[in-house]
Parts: sequence; structure tokens; C-alpha cells
Amino acid sequence: MDAHPLAELFPMIGDTDLQQLADDIAVRGQEEPIVLYEGRVLDGRNRLRACVLAGVEPLTMEYGGTDPLGFVLSHNLHRRHLSESQRAIVAANIVDWTNGTNQYAEGSANLQTQKKAAERLSISERAIAAAKRVRDRGVEELSTAIRDGKVSVHAGEAISHLAHEAQREVLAQEEREIIARAKAIRAERQRLRHAERLANMRAIETAGHTTAPGRVRMQYPVIYADPPWKFDVRNEETGREKSAENHYPTMDTDAICQLFEEIGSPATPNAVLFLWATNPMLLDGIRVLQAWGFRYIHHWVWDKEVAGTGYWGRDRHEILLIGKRGNIPAPLPGSQPETVYREKKGRHSAKPDFYAETIERLYPDVPRLEMFCRKPRPGTWDAWGYEVGEPVNEAEKVDDATNQD
Repeated sequence: MDAHPLAELFPMIGDTDLQQLADDIAVRGQEEPIVLYEGRVLDGRNRLRACVLAGVEPLTMEYGGTDPLGFVLSHNLHRRHLSESQRAIVAANIVDWTNGTNQYAEGSANLQTQKKAAERLSISERAIAAAKRVRDRGVEELSTAIRDGKVSVHAGEAISHLAHEAQREVLAQEEREIIARAKAIRAERQRLRHAERLANMRAIETAGHTTAPGRVRMQYPVIYADPPWKFDVRNEETGREKSAENHYPTMDTDAICQLFEEIGSPATPNAVLFLWATNPMLLDGIRVLQAWGFRYIHHWVWDKEVAGTGYWGRDRHEILLIGKRGNIPAPLPGSQPETVYREKKGRHSAKPDFYAETIERLYPDVPRLEMFCRKPRPGTWDAWGYEVGEPVNEAEKVDDATNQD
């Protein structure tokens, strides 16, 4: 009997364990039947081989459920003590990364997304991405080394960037040398990526200087701002830098505090400010809010659904601070939104349209300014930012280089 592709997600046991299983079946008989699906072995490949060795007629049964993939995962994960890296290799083999379907799916086998595979195998999507690269770019010996627990999936990902023969040369070394080589490859790739990103950020900043950092000639009762906070986090396992500067030019808190006055203090005496801040930058956000002449009164929370990085906790939310100056009216009773809104995060730093739309609803038909904007919003929004493309209100250019940060 042939094995079903879903059964082959997991490797066979070794010869010693197989012989022990055959001896047990010879003495006690086959206690658990072999499960068949679509005419092939879905579960029990090792029992089938053991029965052949023991000279015992195998007992079989047909799978009658509707989730053959879940059946295979459940049975094998309960039987085996697999590391995260080993589970990642399995997950990579049940996800088709190009069209979102299970590459092994046949008949009624369930289709799997990357997120679902991560949930089912209790691993991160980052680990699946590493395993997928190993599967697609690595030599077979590399996948085997990860399955055998000799190499972690993240080290394997680094090694997979080498030519095939070079991969085999690395894998022929002792475990300590393999780990050291993987770290060196990862560090060099990180250095190159960082240099490329810095060059890209310099290009964005140079282009932005021709449009964004000008003086705003009018004042606004509603301001919505998403400052480019300078804050770095390093993932020690993968060697990757989690820095906003990898995506756009950042500013330190002092520069953000000073910027409001430099561009013309664009708030009316009676105004409201909506200011984004991350957990590590909460106090910095309050400081900026106060430096711009506002008093903290409230905040809203964006639940991103997916947890990120963090030293004291894995952040899955950001905070929208609300400050006021003068006698700006609060929203009408019954119109206030709930303080927590849930929406999965998209591209780096992009905020859900929900918040700008809510501000529009609460303060309709009044001039509104979005600061640090990448793409102008339609309607009654003016925009100021590095990637806006046009200065707001034909803003007067500032020649002072200190105002170009």
C-alpha cells in the first residue's frame, strides 16, 4: 500500500525503533489499525512496515472524517516530541505560499493558509517562512538536519542562501561550526540589507525635502499625527533589526517636539490633537503632545490582532493619544467610538482608515491636518509629510537645514 502525501509530512522512525515495534507486534499483535484514505495509508506507515517485518497480516480501517490533514497532524504531534524547527518544516510542507492552497491537498483535504498552519503547529509565521525557504532553496541534507534536530530552522534559512555545494560543505562540519557559520551568513546579509535600506531612506528623505518640510500658513482645529519615532529592537534569534528606520526616515523625540513650532505652529487656539505612540514611546508621546501645546485627556487603542516584538511583552497594540487646547468641544454624547478597535496590521506603520474616518465623523466640515502623512486623504484633509508629494497650502519652503530632519 502506498502512503498518502499527507502521511509523508512526518518522517519515518529509525531502523532500531522499527525493529522494536515489529517485535512488539509479533508478541502482542497489532493493537492500533492502519488508517486508509483514498486507497492509501493516511496513518500507520510505521505499523505497516513493522507488520511486514513481523510477518503479521496488517489490520486496516477507512478514514471516515472530513479533515484528513487535521487527523494526521493531531495523531503525529501527540506521538512525537518535535521542536519548533521540526514543526516548521512540517508546516512549510502543508502551505502553498503562492496561491494560499495546500500543495498536498487531494480530495477533501483541507486547504491551509500560513496563519492557520502556524496556529495548528503552535509556531510563529516567521519560522514557517524560514522553513519554506529551506524547502525551496536548501539541499535535501539541510531539511534532514533540521528534522533530526541538528540545525535550527533559522540557522538553516541562513545556510540556504549559499550555493548547494557550499551548503553540503557547511553541513559536513561539527554542530558548533555549523551554528557559527550560520551566524556569520546572517550577520553579513543583515549588513547588506541595512545598507540598502539606509540608501533607500536617504532617497526618500532627499525627495521629501523638496516638498514636505515647509511652513504651514494656516491653522487647524483638528490635527492627526503619526510621528516617525526612533526606536530599535533586535531579535537575537534571527539577528534581524526591528527598526522603523528600515522603512522610512525617523526623528528623535527632541526634533519632533521642536518641529511643530518650526513649521508654523499649525494648531488654532481651540484645537484637538490625535497623536500615535507605541508602548515604548508612550512617555515620549506625552512629551510631544505637551511640547505642541496640548493637554492629555484620553486615548484610543488599536488592537493589531497579531503580536509583534517587545522586551517586557509582545506588543499587539498601539495607542492614539488625544490632547486638547482651549475650548475644543468633545464629541457629541452617543457619537464617541469604543476605545478599542481591532484590525489586523498591514504594511509597516500604516494605520487603519477607521481612525481618520472616525475623526472626520466627530469633527465634520472643519479644516484638518495630517502630519507625517505618506499619502494625502481626499476631502477636507491637508497633509504634511516626507512622502506627501505636494506641500500643504502652497507652504513656504524653509531653508534652514535643521528643519529638514
